Amino acid sequence: MFYPSPPTNTLRLTLAAAVATSSGRSMCAAASVSSSDSQPAKCVRVEIKGRVQGVFFRDWTVENARDLGLRGWVRNRRDGSVEAVFSGDPDAVRDMVERRCRSGPPYSSVTGIASFPWDEDPGQDFQRKPTV
Repeated sequence: MFYPSPPTNTLRLTLAAAVATSSGRSMCAAASVSSSDSQPAKCVRVEIKGRVQGVFFRDWTVENARDLGLRGWVRNRRDGSVEAVFSGDPDAVRDMVERRCRSGPPYSSVTGIASFPWDEDPGQDFQRKPTV
């Protein structure tokens, strides 16, 4: 039976992950194979506080992150905040965190934002996760 070979980027990502995990590098660094291979991906976890639930913040985040070509996820937290992981081109991550999430969608009111390095696998795309 014939099995088609995986796309080149998938193969490169799989090989990078295998090398990274055997060398002790983070999963985020392993998943950071970009099309240009010029710079490694930046991967951060962000906590956003203020009026950020019930104002379509998560859907807005998914749309903006996908527009920027980022990987990761977003979810509500029971304390009323929103948590997200952004991984990809450092300039795109910076734009998402410092400009877009700081202002948020219409009807939101961001009062605080904190960003932390993230070493876990961000996933292959950007998705909305359930509340925790």
